[in-house]
Amino acid sequence: MSKNDGMNYAPEGKPAPVVKKNEFVFSVIGLNHGHIYGMCNGLLEAGATLKSVYDPDASLVEGFKERFPNVEVVQSEDAILQDKDVQLVAGAKITSERAALGMRVMEHGKDYFTDKAPFTTLEQLQQAREMVKKTGKKYAVYYSERLHVESAIHAGHLIDDGAIGRVIQVIGTGPHRLNAGGRPDWFFQHEKYGGILCDIGSHQVEQFLHFSGAKGGKVLHSKVGNYANPEYPELEDFGDATLLGDNGATNYFRVDWFTPDGLSTWGDGRTIILGEKGTIELRKYVDIARQKSGNHLYLVNQEGEFHLEVGGQVGFPYFGALILDVLNRTENAMTQEHAFLAAELCLQAQSQAIHIQRDQPVKLG
Repeated sequence: MSKNDGMNYAPEGKPAPVVKKNEFVFSVIGLNHGHIYGMCNGLLEAGATLKSVYDPDASLVEGFKERFPNVEVVQSEDAILQDKDVQLVAGAKITSERAALGMRVMEHGKDYFTDKAPFTTLEQLQQAREMVKKTGKKYAVYYSERLHVESAIHAGHLIDDGAIGRVIQVIGTGPHRLNAGGRPDWFFQHEKYGGILCDIGSHQVEQFLHFSGAKGGKVLHSKVGNYANPEYPELEDFGDATLLGDNGATNYFRVDWFTPDGLSTWGDGRTIILGEKGTIELRKYVDIARQKSGNHLYLVNQEGEFHLEVGGQVGFPYFGALILDVLNRTENAMTQEHAFLAAELCLQAQSQAIHIQRDQPVKLG
């Protein structure tokens, strides 16, 4: 797992199979984002069987084959869609193409597991809602900054157990290292990646909904800008937003591409959760200038001050729960409405954002 490049962040945890070999078969379509490796790792550790892969880019397939040597390389998307053994299709296509693939997957009677962001437009989201209703299939989303981070998983357990009382506010920061030279062309094309609040902002919105328990929300304010990368005019290197949940909980988050070279990992991602009876802070990937390990959880409540290092102890239960949801047609891993609501709010934040132009005065009236 690369610690310097968030695009190829692919955690490995403790194997915790919920099925036996060949009881749950999945295949992969679309290798444009390195998160596909984390998605596959999670499913395999939960006992799933990876059967086949397709992508029109032979170099991407070659890299995938190196990581998963037993996978069968097929020559068309249809070969997977028509395969009756395949129960779920996982994919990390170019962001703007993820929804269309999901429509095709569900139309062929299979469940779909996509990298975030799952959509780049509200129209795509509406189409997905309609297709889920029509087919009864799942449109699952890999919100990795919670689902594949043990400190975030454990924070959810603590909140459920009442460790900090009712959640009042969630603050999230999601800085990333740009690594511009290693990025594909589509990464810098706004129509294809959807904007920074749509893209990496989707993680932050999902975490707010999960930790606060909100079932609805509203975007109060959002803004985006390109502060330091004029050579990539369609790139947004900064974005932030303020949200209000239907239960009164509030959220502020900031996402950016300004991780300095001196940091030992790709981003100092943090989450601060304020409850009526305490606070939780997550230092997900590094505890700067102290420890280069991640998964640090700081808890302060009525009982005292606590520092928990939970790396390697909690695991990643989402993937096993997703497999069982597909097999049993349940919604224990993540409800469909939760996955879609997180997408909807980040799309709304993106669409109504104030755009800050480099070296131009901001109109404040």
